[in-house]
Amino acid sequence: MNKNTIFLILLLFIPVSIAGHFLDWGATVIFITAAVAIVPLAAYMGEATEEIAVVVGPNLGGLLNATFGNATELILAFIALKKGLVGVVKATITGSIISNLLLVMGLAMLLGGLKYKEQDFQPTTARLNASSMNLAVIAILLPTAVEFTSSGIGQTTLEHLSVAVAVVLIPVYGLTLLFSMKTHSYLYDVGVAGIEEESRAETETKEKVNLPFWIGVLLIVTIGVAVESELLVSSLEEATSELGLTTLFTGVILLPIIGNAAEHATAVTVAMKNKMDLSVSVAVGSSMQIALFVAPVLVIAGWIIGQPMDLNFNPFELVAVTVAVLIANSISSDGNSNWLEGSLLIATYALLGLAFYFHPVLEGLG
Repeated sequence: MNKNTIFLILLLFIPVSIAGHFLDWGATVIFITAAVAIVPLAAYMGEATEEIAVVVGPNLGGLLNATFGNATELILAFIALKKGLVGVVKATITGSIISNLLLVMGLAMLLGGLKYKEQDFQPTTARLNASSMNLAVIAILLPTAVEFTSSGIGQTTLEHLSVAVAVVLIPVYGLTLLFSMKTHSYLYDVGVAGIEEESRAETETKEKVNLPFWIGVLLIVTIGVAVESELLVSSLEEATSELGLTTLFTGVILLPIIGNAAEHATAVTVAMKNKMDLSVSVAVGSSMQIALFVAPVLVIAGWIIGQPMDLNFNPFELVAVTVAVLIANSISSDGNSNWLEGSLLIATYALLGLAFYFHPVLEGLG
């Protein structure tokens, strides 16, 4: 059974989740079916974006891929933000960074390493990505550090500081795109070659890309993700309570895996084809996009819609993100990977997952 067949079968969960909502089948059923339904929708969103990118050219296509790379998580987080679940949104942000750096890159290095023993990728690109992730960690640490080291700082001040940090981070994300796609694109040539090679192989066996069709697919799938995210978020608190899970564990571990499932599969698949450059760029690039673009956009969006969100994270979430960035940077800095390094990343993710599972419920998380 190939990937497309599995995704088509998973699409059946869309009507099931909608029926569950209208027929009142219970929060747990709605939560699980909506979560499963988001997986194929996210995959088709990625496929539609890639097909459109082939037509519009490498520069605009790269920007399109970068913009829609984490669209599922952005939609899911925005709906949670609208409902006032600020703690869930923050947990999803930290969880997405952790899962991409540890689980996705770990699986890619493990499975790729079992097949090819050792795999190489661009160390210069890895170091540049590491520097960007270090900046992201500093940015999300600052509001918490200010709050922790100040007595009587108001919530309004924290929100204003968070908006100011967001205003700095979004242009930085733009600069990383300019650097990777324009001024220093030659550093990323191996990864781009991998993408182009796959695109050529696919386009040889099919007709010219039907642009209106794929734009229509992207529009329909985006609406589908929004609908399923609404069902998921609406049932989240009751369902997690029934399942015996904390909202923190759900936000940090479950939701990022749901939103990133298709991306995870891509990173692992290309690693097993010995295209580690592309695999690492998918994993680390997604983390960078969450930290430098998605999180700041959500802060500004919350401010605009009257659901203010600051970047004052739960200290344990910050510890987890810092650990993830440190070990990922340490392992990827030499431009070489093997199955043991992949195992270390997965083990780190498992340990953090266990810690989040046993972490007590925090006030204000919902």
